Amino acid sequence: MTFLQEKTLAAQVRSDFPILNERVHDKPLVYLDNAATSQKPIAVLDALRHYYEHDNANVHRGAHTLSARATDAYEGARDKVAAFVNAASRQEIVYTRNASEAINIVAYAWGLNNLQAGDEIILTVMEHHSNLVPWQLIAARTGAVIKHVQLNEEEGLDFEHFKSLLSEKTKLVSVVYVSNTLGCINPVHEICTEAHKVGARVLIDACQAVPHMQVDVQAIDCDWLVASGHKMCAPTGIGFLYGKLDVLRSMPPFFGGGEMIADVYLDHSTYADLPHKFEAGTPAIAEAIALGAAVDYLTNIGMDKIHAYEEELTAHLFQRLAEIPNLRIYGTKPDARGRGRAALASFTAGELHPHDLSTLLDHEGIAIRSGHHCTQPLHRLLNAPGSARASLYFYNTHEEIDQFIEALKSTIEFFSGMMN
Repeated sequence: MTFLQEKTLAAQVRSDFPILNERVHDKPLVYLDNAATSQKPIAVLDALRHYYEHDNANVHRGAHTLSARATDAYEGARDKVAAFVNAASRQEIVYTRNASEAINIVAYAWGLNNLQAGDEIILTVMEHHSNLVPWQLIAARTGAVIKHVQLNEEEGLDFEHFKSLLSEKTKLVSVVYVSNTLGCINPVHEICTEAHKVGARVLIDACQAVPHMQVDVQAIDCDWLVASGHKMCAPTGIGFLYGKLDVLRSMPPFFGGGEMIADVYLDHSTYADLPHKFEAGTPAIAEAIALGAAVDYLTNIGMDKIHAYEEELTAHLFQRLAEIPNLRIYGTKPDARGRGRAALASFTAGELHPHDLSTLLDHEGIAIRSGHHCTQPLHRLLNAPGSARASLYFYNTHEEIDQFIEALKSTIEFFSGMMN
């Protein structure tokens, strides 16, 4: 597709996001913090409002009309999510508050019951804290040993090092699909293939993948995959855990309470079938329904179209960043067409602190992220106390990238003048 065709697409979808009309410090908002959270289209906002205005009732077991309508919408959204990631069954999709909760369910429901002293867990040095801390806690309780895959010379995942860590002691591999700091896209299918050869289970953190590209859990052949709704145009407070049916059936419940039971007695209980075994208590009904609306919205645009446009934005972003001297950009580099990495760039600009940089850019209406992006170990490895990060989504434009670059140049020049 040509630039003009995709630019027309961007213009069409921008009208679906009211917040993009906001002004910040009396400047038009340029929102480049999409790796932290995406903005929400009108269709998603309408789904939330519709539920509360027309169908507000608790789901399951209710005999009245509102409960039936709420249940249909809630479970219908699960069907949409299952189709979106090509799960083999709707029972393989468990609603969670976020990806962190999904990882913790696997850590405690599977990890505590399957790991023991001497077993090995393989993570990577680029993992988000939500895919590090739970396994550290489980390792401390079980005696399992954590090993970390290092970076290669291009600051991507060292696949050969990963293979060298695998052994009969490996019981779990848990890796990020797309790094929220380095932007690298990891070979998750190949990782699953190699891990399964030694009998290990594999969890994929797909928070930065599901919103931006077609994700097929059956093609990847992972045992679990997690994602957060708020990064894919859905509200906060909703995410999902995908798990292979046999793996989820082998796991005991993590949370106990209402909804996840079959029968309760004073001295014991039996549990509901999947996926409700892992969904205790009144769920985030409106948020789940709105997640389904977000899936519809993304599907109607087409994930292939979104991914292709983001590649074009990535190419433009990196071409413009290359104009700025002494800018240290972390992670693998895209090719000339923007392929090979995610649509984000984490960087440092000499002695200029990332927080100062982002604060000054905010005064120009430009929203970027600064800090360690929940990857403190990675930043230590890179010898960086933090970084600035600009992250794109399909509603961003070439012009917004240009505005960001010009403001970035001016900010760096301003600080350079002060230091001199």
